[in-house]
Parts: sequence; structure tokens; C-alpha cells
Amino acid sequence: MLKNIQTFLACEAEYEDAEIVLFGVPFDGTTSFRPGTRFGPSAIRNESFGIETYSPYCDKDMTEYDFFDGGDLDLPFGNTERVLDMIQEYTAQILNDGKRFVMLGGEHLITLGAVRAVVERYPDVHIIHLDAHTDLRTDYLGETLSHSTVIKQVWNLVGDGRIHQFGIRSGEKYEFAFAKNHTNLHKYDLKGFSETINQLKDKPLYFTLDLDVLDPSVFCGTGTPEGGGISFKELMEAVLQLHQLNIVGCDINELSPHYDQSGSSTAIACKITREILLQITK
Repeated sequence: MLKNIQTFLACEAEYEDAEIVLFGVPFDGTTSFRPGTRFGPSAIRNESFGIETYSPYCDKDMTEYDFFDGGDLDLPFGNTERVLDMIQEYTAQILNDGKRFVMLGGEHLITLGAVRAVVERYPDVHIIHLDAHTDLRTDYLGETLSHSTVIKQVWNLVGDGRIHQFGIRSGEKYEFAFAKNHTNLHKYDLKGFSETINQLKDKPLYFTLDLDVLDPSVFCGTGTPEGGGISFKELMEAVLQLHQLNIVGCDINELSPHYDQSGSSTAIACKITREILLQITK
């Protein structure tokens, strides 16, 4: 008898057998503009039944691999630090069991909880960050834990030269000044992505994808749309290079499905999730 549990497409293996664990973090407690990313994980799961298990992009099929969908973390309201602790504990268990993970957000701050666990196991980890925004603020309205401060918080853990940012086209002036000395920031597009991939092939890698890196004419279902982003084709070309890396964990965040009534943004997030899962299989 099949379990009556909605999972992402073909992610039906048992935890013990799985190579990769998918899970959701429905959290948008620090969203600074339009909330709603808490609905992202469930929307992506539901949408996944509208696409095929086979990817013509990489000639792989989801059914050929063992993926486990752990569902969504059951999060408390109003306690951001506790949410981050729960993410850290969950991802640490996955890593300790010799597995890797794909985390569905939720807002971008969730990355910090996962990276805290990754750094403990892989102290030399590098971060590839695709986003419209620098996310290097020191604080937002006095709060140091925010989706607009997340990469600065990650930098506090990994230090200089290990954060590689692409697609960035928005942020405070001081954030861009900080990046010149402390991160490898590529403005506006993905130029230099392939070269970065080649440089990091022998390093443990964490990949964080804020979907608002896409132009809002392509992806409008997000809380902080920013004109001038990359195309779906450009993003897919980047994702298809991830198989070259030793990715130990990654996240896909900032889908707010109700801002795109057509469902196109959710469909894009769903397809990108499938491709990332297939790219990081061994």
C-alpha cells in the first residue's frame, strides 16, 4: 500500500536508501517587502506532478535514483533563531548520515541554518550564490537576522574569498564596497560562472539559488522582484554545470507562488528543482 503523503516528483525512496534528501522550510518571518514564501515548498511539490521524471537537458530520469522527501519542517512562529537551529539540526543529521540535501524555501535566511551545519562538517566549503540582491547588509531595521543580511551572516562563518555571487543588481552602496574586498561578486549576470566552476571542482560546495535572480518578466512570483535579471535559459545553463562540483548541500528559495496567478513562476521553480536534483547525483 502506498503512503498517502505528497512528495516531490519521484522522491519516494526510504531515508536509509536515499542519496539525496529533499525537504522544505516554509518560513518567511523576516521578509522585508511582500510575504508569502512560506507557501513555496508545498506549491513546488504540487506542481511537480505536472512535469516528467525524465530530463532531456541531462538525459537522466528521476526514477533512476533514490531521492527521499522529508516533507516540511514544523516551525514555530515568531522565533527566528529557533527556526535556524532546527534547520541546522536537521541538515547536520543528513550530513552525518553521509547524505546530501536540497532545501526548498521559504525566504533566503534559511540558508544560514544549513550553512552552519555544513561548515561544521566541511570547514573549507565554498558558497555559490545566485541572486538579484547582495544580501550583505549588516542589519535590516536593526535586525541582524534577515533575508537581506543572510550572505553577510554566512561570510561571518566562512570568511574572505569563499563566497561567489552572480546576478547581483541591487543593494546598498556599502554592500557593494564590502563585496569588493571580501566576496567574489559578479554584477548583473552570470559572466565568469564557468570559470568559477573550474576553480572549485576539488572543493566542497554549497549552492544557494534565490529565484529572484531571474528577470521578473520570466519569474514574477517573488516578494522582491528586481528588473534586469537573467533568463531561464541562462539559469538552466548554469545549473547544468553543477555536476562538475562536489555539492554537499543546496537550497532553492524566495518563490511566493500567489504573486503569479498564471502559475508560471511555480512551474519554473519546479523544473529547476528537478534539474538540480539530477545534477548533484553521483
